Amino acid sequence: MLGSAIPSSRFLINRILDSLDWPRIRIMVEYGPGVGTFTREILRRLRPDASLIAIELNLDFVDFLRGSLSDPRLRVLHGSAADVRNLLSPMQLRQADCILSGIPYTVLSPEARRHILLETRQVLSRDGLFVVYQYTRSVLPDLRRTFPSVDLDFEPLNILPARLFRCRKQPPYFSAPVR
Repeated sequence: MLGSAIPSSRFLINRILDSLDWPRIRIMVEYGPGVGTFTREILRRLRPDASLIAIELNLDFVDFLRGSLSDPRLRVLHGSAADVRNLLSPMQLRQADCILSGIPYTVLSPEARRHILLETRQVLSRDGLFVVYQYTRSVLPDLRRTFPSVDLDFEPLNILPARLFRCRKQPPYFSAPVR
């Protein structure tokens, strides 16, 4: 049920979270928070009027997070990332500014992986960012089929070294036409 038996390093957490535009994030979604290694640091950085929706499949982790983190900005939901739209709907949320995912895509069937990525694209705001961290590049072809803009990064100071993918629905910067 865990993507890794060893928690993410502070180097990986900082590499990912330092790159986010925190003043712009009002709604953040975290897929597979596990025991909250990223969740705690996200809450530390998240603006006071923003929300973090943590979607976790493992009920033991859901109970742990609900019992150990008492922050009014956090909602821990039991469910699958494949159902992200249905999970956000009762909260009157349609789009997220940022989605962070560490779920192990390599253990999912190709159909399940594609479904999660398509649902993610639907929920992501026009200028939103989907950040995926993995220990292999095997999800990259699926990311490139789903998102027109995928930037790659790498964090060697993690056990195992982590691949980072920053995905957008559109390129992050548009240049003005030359006149």
